[in-house]
Amino acid sequence: MDQTYLDWPFLEPHHKKLALDLDKWCGENLHDISHARDQADDMCQMLVKRFGQAGFLRYAVPKAYGGIHDKLDVRSLCLIRETLARYDGLADFAFAMQGLGSGTISLFGSEEQKQIYLTAVGRGEKIAAFALSEPNAGSDVAAMTTNFRIDGDELVLNGCKTWISNGGIADYYTVFARKVGTEGSKGISAIIVDANNGGLKIAEKIEVTAPHPLAKLEFSECRVPKSALIGEEGRGFKYAMATLDVFRTTVGAASMGFAKRAMDEAMKRATSRHLFGAPMTNLQIIQSKLGDMAVGIDASALLIYRAAWVKDCVADRVTREAAMAKLYATEAAQKIIDDAIQIFGGQGVVFGETVERLYRDVRSLRIYEGASEVQKIIIAGQALLVYQK
Repeated sequence: MDQTYLDWPFLEPHHKKLALDLDKWCGENLHDISHARDQADDMCQMLVKRFGQAGFLRYAVPKAYGGIHDKLDVRSLCLIRETLARYDGLADFAFAMQGLGSGTISLFGSEEQKQIYLTAVGRGEKIAAFALSEPNAGSDVAAMTTNFRIDGDELVLNGCKTWISNGGIADYYTVFARKVGTEGSKGISAIIVDANNGGLKIAEKIEVTAPHPLAKLEFSECRVPKSALIGEEGRGFKYAMATLDVFRTTVGAASMGFAKRAMDEAMKRATSRHLFGAPMTNLQIIQSKLGDMAVGIDASALLIYRAAWVKDCVADRVTREAAMAKLYATEAAQKIIDDAIQIFGGQGVVFGETVERLYRDVRSLRIYEGASEVQKIIIAGQALLVYQK
């Protein structure tokens, strides 16, 4: 596997060490992961504990709460997700949700919230979840209807969330809800809801193409203390977007990991199989596919680590750069994996074949944390700013 990108100027020596150490760890510790639908919950819970024991979840929280870096280091998060995705999609999912589910607390939480939740997340002792989407409010976050009212020293939530990753196994949820009587994005706040709250119910477990914990949540007179409010009331939309600004680039990194694994599988297939009396690699059409794969992966890497570097070293917000990285890398990965299946022929669509599993793994990445179409709107909006001044 080509690792020359680890010497690019976007990355520092400690990033290269992390990538190499994790690659070795994955080879020794991710060989026993089951992808059976009825074992997804158990596998994710096991993986979180395993990551915590190995110390890799320390990259998902700031240093003051047991982490490695003073603040979340996006380059490290990208390298981890890329590496995990090359080995196993469920492993990438389990790690990613610890970061996303606790990210809003890392960025805007109170000291008490950080001590209670982040320290446990970094040790693999609490499983986190990010509850933003609703049946009629996915890309259009401001259309959410889940609400809360203030009753004395408590916040009372009502409504539902769906497509919630780690739903049913999380120890707590970062929930976004609007104050009763408000409209638009300005009425939304971020609130922590512990999983054992009697007003929270797992209404439905959702099965998707690539098995992982996913559920619909229902809130019915769900009472939490006012101290569960993250940051300031009414700033939840901005908090959600800032959190996605950090983690959206890592989605691109995960998709690139899938793409790299697919290219590796395609290379092995093409160099070992003969067609028409010669290796497949003698066919120009196969060479063309492999060439496109290599370009797609390198272009993805440049956009991903550019965006991560800008976030870590230059700017607080990287809306444009993160959108470009996610859009290009996820779309390129889908094409690369599809071409890998084509090279495998009939064997490529056999259930359980590595490239078949990658095909299922990668598909949702073009949707979650902002669909490709939304990323194009974001990128166009950012480009137009220069002309609208």
